[in-house]
Parts: sequence; C-alpha cells; structure tokens
Amino acid sequence: MKKTHAILLVILLLAVAVRVLVAVYLGDVVDAPPLLTDQRSYHALGERLVAGQGFSFDRGWYPFTAADTPTAHWSFLYSLFVASIYGIFGVHPVSVRILQAILGGMLLPLTVYVFSRRLFQAPSFRQHNVDVEALALLAAGIAAFYPYFILYSATLMTETLYIIALLWTLYLAMRLAERPSLKHGLLFGISLGTATLLRQSILPWIMILMIWLGWVALRSGVFRRMIGALAVSGLLLALMIAPFTIRNYRVYGEFLLLNSNAGYAMYSAQHPMHGTDFQEFTAAPVPTELTGLNEAQMDRDLMRRGIGFVLADPGRYLQLSLSRLVDFFEFWPSANTTLLNNIGRVGSFGLMLPFMILGIVTAVVWGAPKAVGGWLRFSTTPLAMLLLFVVVYTVQHIFTWAMPRYRLPIDAVVLPFAALGLSNVLHWIRLRVGKQKHIMNQ
Repeated sequence: MKKTHAILLVILLLAVAVRVLVAVYLGDVVDAPPLLTDQRSYHALGERLVAGQGFSFDRGWYPFTAADTPTAHWSFLYSLFVASIYGIFGVHPVSVRILQAILGGMLLPLTVYVFSRRLFQAPSFRQHNVDVEALALLAAGIAAFYPYFILYSATLMTETLYIIALLWTLYLAMRLAERPSLKHGLLFGISLGTATLLRQSILPWIMILMIWLGWVALRSGVFRRMIGALAVSGLLLALMIAPFTIRNYRVYGEFLLLNSNAGYAMYSAQHPMHGTDFQEFTAAPVPTELTGLNEAQMDRDLMRRGIGFVLADPGRYLQLSLSRLVDFFEFWPSANTTLLNNIGRVGSFGLMLPFMILGIVTAVVWGAPKAVGGWLRFSTTPLAMLLLFVVVYTVQHIFTWAMPRYRLPIDAVVLPFAALGLSNVLHWIRLRVGKQKHIMNQ
C-alpha cells in the first residue's frame, strides 16, 4: 500500500502541475477562445456578486436576461464559488483557473481511483483475479492526463466540480447498495445536493438511481433500511435546493425549483431552424412576444413551446434527435471549434474510446449470468448501475441538447473500463512479445 500511495501521490502532483500550466496559459481573460459564453457568464456573475449586485448582469445577457434584473439561468453554487475567489484575490479569472486546476488535479484523479477500487472489488471482477490496485491507479492516471479534463479544469465552467460530485454520488451509491445506513444516506444526500446545485440536469438520473437502490434493497431483503437511508438523502437534497427555490419565489413571485435553463434548452434544441440536423452552436432567438416576462415565466413558456415543436412533427424530432448522436459522441476534429478543443477531443475520447469499449465488453462478459434467472441478480450489481447511467445520460441528452462536453461525465464514469481494456491490451502485447522471444531463443 505504501508503494500504491506513493504512485498515487505522483499522479496527483503531475495532474496538478499540468493543469496549472494550462490555467496560466489561458490567462487572466475570459473574452478570448476557447470556451467563450459560459466563462464570460460565470466571470460576470462572480464580479457582480462581489460588487453586491446579486445574481444579475450589467447588460442584456444570453439567452434572455435583461440588464440589472435577477437571473436564475446559471449555477448558483458555481457562481458563488467564483465570487468567493474574487472576493479573496480580486476580480482575476486566472485566480479561479489556478485554484480550480489545483482542486481538479487533486480531486478528480483521486475520486476516480477510489471509485474504481470500489467497482473492481465486485465479485465479477474478483473471480477473474484482477489487480484492483493496479487498475485503480491506471484509471487515476488516465484521468490525470485526459486532455479534455485538463482543459476544463482550467476554465470557468462547472464541468470539473460537477464530474467530481457525480463520481462521489456513484461511489456512495455503491456503498449504500452494499450496506444501507443513515450515515451513508446522509453522505449520499450531500453528494446529490452538491451535484444538483452545480448542474440541475442530474435530477432525472437521481430519480432513477434512487429507484435502482430501492430495487437492490428489495432483492437483498433490506428494503426498510434502504427507505430510511433514501429518505434522509432526499431530505438533504431538498434542504440544499430550498434556499434557491425560496430566493426564486421572492424574486419572481412564482415557483421555480432551481435554474431557468431547462425551458430554453428544450425550445432552442428542438426549434424548426435545425430541420433534421442539429446545430449545437446555434441558439434560437427568444420570441419577441415574451419580452417583459420574468425568468420563471420565460422558462415555463419556452418549455411549452419546445414540447410543442416535438408534438407538431414527431418524425422531424426523431431525425433531429438521431443527428445529435453524432454531436454527443464526436471525437474527431471539427472546423467550428478551436485547435485546443480539437486536440482535447481527439487526444481524450478519440484515443480512449477503443479501450473503453473493450473494457465494457470484458466486464459485461465476466458479469453476465449463466442462467436466465441470473439477470435479476446482475441488475443489482455496480456494473449494471453504471451501464444504466451511461444509457440514461446518453438518452437524456440525445433527446434534448447534445455536444461533446455534455458527454464528459460519461467519459469519467467509464474510465475504470478504459483502464481494464488498456490493461488487457498491454497484457496481450506482453504475451506476444514473450512468445516471440521464446521462439527466437529456441
């Protein structure tokens, strides 16, 4: 274990170093490529919060926020994170970049390591005598040098902290499935609340994850204990969201659970301007007749219109959604993104995709039940939970709004499988080389 900890420490230090270098390279500006809109938004919100102006902008802002009016469109938690750093070091984006690079470099590989260890301790892996520590370290190493993770850790966006929170929820879900308790339920609820405050699009998955945990408990005979743990988790999640729901009601005079971005995302992504070919960087104009509505009203009206586009032409919507598969899983260079993003895309998902697929196939083959009735038991395994997440998260974005950066949480979740696939390939190469040496020595 001392050797393992030493290797892990080196991985973390190198991960921090490379991310800090990128943070310094991107510098103290937010109005130059890559990754423009979201960075500008969180920088502006942090600046306004420090100045005592609340969650607002000093001029009209994408997609529909008027100047000097309260907004709920962006993550409250991440805006407060940026503002707290500005409050300490002054309004300098590079300070956020460097601190987030340090946090991302330490926490993301570490979380991947812990998450992978828990996964590979499952019986289906242990019966094949996998080296749990070696695979977990390999997964952490991939996370440390995954170009897209490096890039986003140095940008003023929610990706890095959200992915860490997501992996934390999945790790705790595995622990909760293994042993339901109020303590695990408490930690699970905190992780769910943190992830939700960073990106509310996780809420559909949270509902499915809780159903899965209930199913596991029902199969293992600990349903009552699980219900108690999940009740604690749900209560904590509600308590963490509640201050912002109350804030929204005081500001808008009507209910808005958290952020006001779901309606616009549905409206813009299904807009007839796309035809049957989704244009991920094209934003639909907000109808002029909605001018004067507050964000809570705007969110509901745009959601209604977005659903209306679907119901008006289901065939077009299906073709449009299928076209988003390409946008979601894109790993090749694109003319409409910067060189840095293209390098990140190809050098991360493009490079690791074959190993991810090989690792997933290997894990499924190892874990597949021998008898028909065994599939019920398989459905309660950590492997089944992670495959369910990949499917649910993919479907959710394919049918709403898709682009490569929305796939990054899936990339992180399947890194253990990438490590397994890469390990299998390296083992095969060693065998082939050893065989060739043996033949040559005869």
